[in-house]
Amino acid sequence: MPAPEAVVFDAYGTLLDVNAAMAAQAVRLGDRWPLLSSEWRAKQLEYSWVRSLTGAAHYENFWLCTRDALAFVFANHGIDDAPLQKELMQAYSTLPAYPEVPAMLRALRGGGITTAILSNGTPGMLADAVAAAGIETLLDEILSVESVAVFKPDPRVYRLATRQFGCAPDDLVFVSGNAWDAQAALAFGMRVVRVNRTGAPDEYGLAEAGVPELRDLAGLPGLLA
Repeated sequence: MPAPEAVVFDAYGTLLDVNAAMAAQAVRLGDRWPLLSSEWRAKQLEYSWVRSLTGAAHYENFWLCTRDALAFVFANHGIDDAPLQKELMQAYSTLPAYPEVPAMLRALRGGGITTAILSNGTPGMLADAVAAAGIETLLDEILSVESVAVFKPDPRVYRLATRQFGCAPDDLVFVSGNAWDAQAALAFGMRVVRVNRTGAPDEYGLAEAGVPELRDLAGLPGLLA
């Protein structure tokens, strides 16, 4: 893969462990915490997509989508615990990075490759998250959808990266742990790498399109070398 102008990462589910907030409450939630975490993530994304598709008047930022999604999941499971909801939201603002992420980013930066985040998260959410994860000094740019007030997979989001770096889409490598996000970036014209931590089946014809797939991000510097 030719050297890119920059490597642009999705944040949640790619660099940051979206299940960590619920996992930390496993004692209180019991063995249902993985289901609750999965439903929270699914509803969070659903709210972002619906608010994008129904027009600018219905836009709410990602923090509010995340809060509303958690409230729905708790109500759906009959969990009446406002303090726990607050704790989970606080934990979501400081999600840890996956274990291999800091070394991977250092390797890219050591090889002279610019690194960036392109995320649905608000600027405040992303600033808190990368600081808590200890990776803020390993990123050159942090781009949020807030500047266009629409969520992924809208093409306007991916255009933020090409405008930031003043380049064509295929001068960038986009890395995501979300197949739908990878497909959207590919459709926009970016070179794409999919991170498939769970070994999920191929989606959207990504494999047929030649999109490299990694089990985690440790192999990314070698792929780009």
